[in-house]
Amino acid sequence: MLEATAARRFARRQRRSGRRAALKLRAWVWRQGRTARAAMGAALALAVALGPSLDRPLRLAGASNAAGSPGLQGSRTFMPRAFGAGAAANTPGVRPPVPASRLPGSSSGGSLPGFHSPPPVQSYASGTTAGGPVRTQPARMPFYVATRGTTTIYLLGTLHVGDPVDYPPNQPFRAPILAALNASPTLALELSPDDLLVSQDDVSKYGVCRRPCLEQMLPEPLWAKLAARLRGNPEALAEIRKMKPWLASLLVETYDSLSAGLQTEYGTEAQLQNVYLRLKGRRVVGLERLGEQMRAFTSLNLAQQREMLAQDLAQTPAQNLADVQTLLRLWRVGDADAIAAWETARTEKLSHDQRVAASVDNRIVYERNRRFVARMQQYAGPNKPLFVAIGALHLGGRKGVLQLLRQRGFTVDPG
Repeated sequence: MLEATAARRFARRQRRSGRRAALKLRAWVWRQGRTARAAMGAALALAVALGPSLDRPLRLAGASNAAGSPGLQGSRTFMPRAFGAGAAANTPGVRPPVPASRLPGSSSGGSLPGFHSPPPVQSYASGTTAGGPVRTQPARMPFYVATRGTTTIYLLGTLHVGDPVDYPPNQPFRAPILAALNASPTLALELSPDDLLVSQDDVSKYGVCRRPCLEQMLPEPLWAKLAARLRGNPEALAEIRKMKPWLASLLVETYDSLSAGLQTEYGTEAQLQNVYLRLKGRRVVGLERLGEQMRAFTSLNLAQQREMLAQDLAQTPAQNLADVQTLLRLWRVGDADAIAAWETARTEKLSHDQRVAASVDNRIVYERNRRFVARMQQYAGPNKPLFVAIGALHLGGRKGVLQLLRQRGFTVDPG
């Protein structure tokens, strides 16, 4: 009897110890994992994201990938259809993000296979960057306030990767955004932190083949164009051979955004949570579940996946880089409808098949917009404001989140 009692006590202590260890691990991931996101992270917003910013670096076919917003945290990566996150990394009193190379599971040579980032700019803490003096005011960012009676929803359009100059250390966001965060008991991202923690497994399961498969899934001219694009990057080419076309598309887009000198730790969701997590008694939720987000991509047929990749390869890297910079400028202005109009025009210019391109946008942007709005209304309540941070390309346009809220009786004003 005594031995049985002692055994039960020992088992209870072990369970308590295991729970404490799990809580410590979760807290560590919460604090540290907000920096880098897998390529799909920035892209899909399964982080995000692409995403938001709480997941550990995702591994893709054995390589560490840093993205966003993705995590997979958001719609597509930074450039086309999701334009993910970012907000307050160097807020006073907030521990700055840990470089991806120092996080568990990251490779020492960088976060994307074969990707070598541009030379780092001078630290903006010294008052200058490679582009000149540091801004003293944060970027405007697309920010809106939707009200219906006593229900209020604050909406911030995010970028999954960003520029540190957009987040001055003393005030990473405009005063109205900070006030809205302070007033909101709940922050809604594209994916919840719990989903972000497990997102890498689903990416590998549904987006990566056991053996090279991409070349067989693409028409010869498209494969030749992709191979030529990555000819100087054999490590990336070896990884991408194992991907399905939708995931290969996201990786190509992520390379373009990172090549522009943007950094995953300055994605809006990552920065935003540095501010929000300092507040007491708050919660962070997801507007869609991991399975729902993954199905937006895995349910694409082969023609749709090929269309995604063909658009990414329709221009030269220099032209794609110029598009990244244009989109960043529009985001800094803060007009969601202008961003949506620019993206629509870009898609029309680059699409190989307009009908197929429209079906892709419907699946990975517009259907998700409707889901986002439905979930927002579940989380928001009378006198309980909800702060929403989602990819900026989800907000504007005829089928965007702002218009959907207007159709449901909300008054939507710039913040």
